[in-house]
Amino acid sequence: MGKTLREAAKDRILILDGAMGTMIQQYKLEEEDFRGYRYRKTPGMMKGNNDMLNITRPDVITDIHRKYLRAGADIISTNTFSSQRISQADYHLEESAREMALLGVQLARKAADEFSTEEKPRFVAASVGPTNKTCSMSPDVSNPATRDITYAQLYDAYLEQIAAFEEGGADAILIETVFDTLNAKAAIDATMEVERRSGRQMPIMLSITVSDLAGRTLSGQTLDAVLASVSSYPLFSVGLNCSFGADQMKPFLEELARRAPYYISAYPNAGLPNSLGQYDQTAETMAPLIKDFVDEGLVNIIGGCCGTTDEFIAKYVPIVENAKPHVPQPKPQTMWLSGLELLDVTPDVRFVNVGERCNVAGSRKFLRLIKEKSYDEAVSIARKQVADGALVIDVNMDDGLLDARQEMVTFLNIIASEPDIAKVPVMIDSSKWDVITAGLQCVQGKCIVNSISLKEGEEVFLSHARDVMRYGAAVVVMCFDEQGQATTYERRIEIASRAYKLLTEKVGMNPLDIIFDPNVLAIATGMEEHDNYAVDFIRAVDWIKTNLPGAHVSGGVSNLSFSFRGNN
Repeated sequence: MGKTLREAAKDRILILDGAMGTMIQQYKLEEEDFRGYRYRKTPGMMKGNNDMLNITRPDVITDIHRKYLRAGADIISTNTFSSQRISQADYHLEESAREMALLGVQLARKAADEFSTEEKPRFVAASVGPTNKTCSMSPDVSNPATRDITYAQLYDAYLEQIAAFEEGGADAILIETVFDTLNAKAAIDATMEVERRSGRQMPIMLSITVSDLAGRTLSGQTLDAVLASVSSYPLFSVGLNCSFGADQMKPFLEELARRAPYYISAYPNAGLPNSLGQYDQTAETMAPLIKDFVDEGLVNIIGGCCGTTDEFIAKYVPIVENAKPHVPQPKPQTMWLSGLELLDVTPDVRFVNVGERCNVAGSRKFLRLIKEKSYDEAVSIARKQVADGALVIDVNMDDGLLDARQEMVTFLNIIASEPDIAKVPVMIDSSKWDVITAGLQCVQGKCIVNSISLKEGEEVFLSHARDVMRYGAAVVVMCFDEQGQATTYERRIEIASRAYKLLTEKVGMNPLDIIFDPNVLAIATGMEEHDNYAVDFIRAVDWIKTNLPGAHVSGGVSNLSFSFRGNN
């Protein structure tokens, strides 16, 4: 039994293979090669659907894997970038998608096992592409709320694909060319579900593609914001692939290496494509650039993307010989939230103010605008809050006359296309859990769920907390349990303590992602039993900060206005 991928990565820099498409082009395949006998009558053009070659020309794919293994690759990636129903629908091959995924892993597994030795074990990373659709952006400029695909549809397609990878014996799941973090979250979510069902852990490798020299993804996030979005997940590595050549990738790689608490991977293109779509860099010109990554301690895994071949990979072998692998950063000690940009809640951020005007329960004007479907004006309320300094935007659609779930999805989709609003994290606020989960499936950043409590008992509480973890969010925990709302100091700290223990020990939540709300409650009502509410709140805050390490505290100061009700 050789080393696992995790063990191998501790000792040395690992080499990933190069491009699959570039290698396939060398075989000069024709339409008939792609179709084979089996798909001879399938309508449309098949040439270019590389994944179907797992079924129709397995000899070619196996040959490519062997070339990379001979060149010295430690990890080979499967020919399964588009082996899911969404991408294969373009070719009328949805029903073959699972088979492509399974055969893709089996071909790579067989080749890797042929070349594996005790000294140099070879690993299979199952390739998961982003599909040709995006969950975070509208395909229609005139209707920002519309989407080509939903999170649930993408999750189902990935679940089928990744279950086939597990069955085929993949060592790791490589979620690559990530241009929309919401798509990536769906793939991570599906991987974790497959792990739960099979009982087998597969390291999750995430590889992002940057779309411009400002260092943002196509869906607008900075790399720091992406790291925050996925910070709740147990990732093995993060890195960069595609988009740029090695020289232009380097500053973004440095940024990741400075902040990410994971292994770092890099597999750039062979330069930028020229006017004919060809890649000009050769193995000789690219190797010194890769050597810089290695010498500066930026990487744990290196390989090649578009335009690279086995010739490139062979040049990396002497570069990594006896080279020191990158040491991942320690896990963050502060809460990371994000919209398109990172909100790092360091001690310097003395106060995180949440804009609550996009709340139908708290703003009559916002309620009227949503009822009238005057979304442009409703969006301007969100924009003004951010301009006025709100660090987080709360969105609540709970009203008897609204379809809260639909309105939550519509509004979150619209503001995702407004960079001056979408840059800040969102607080998804509802008393209905299906509204919260629908909202979570719309947001690529790391948001806050408002809220969960022990009101319906431990089982519901734990189930809700697991959903929060599943979608990579932080959460507000109300001091409320089966006996009701905590109104005294003693009840507040009793509930907070119990909830903290359940979240950290049973669910495995990072304490930094827990925000307790110990109920400010109304003051100055003139009723004697209310006299201590505010003082008890302040004492409870102090106790939580002292006794529940990492946890944060929020207070809804709008509650103070309840004592002036009727005085509009």
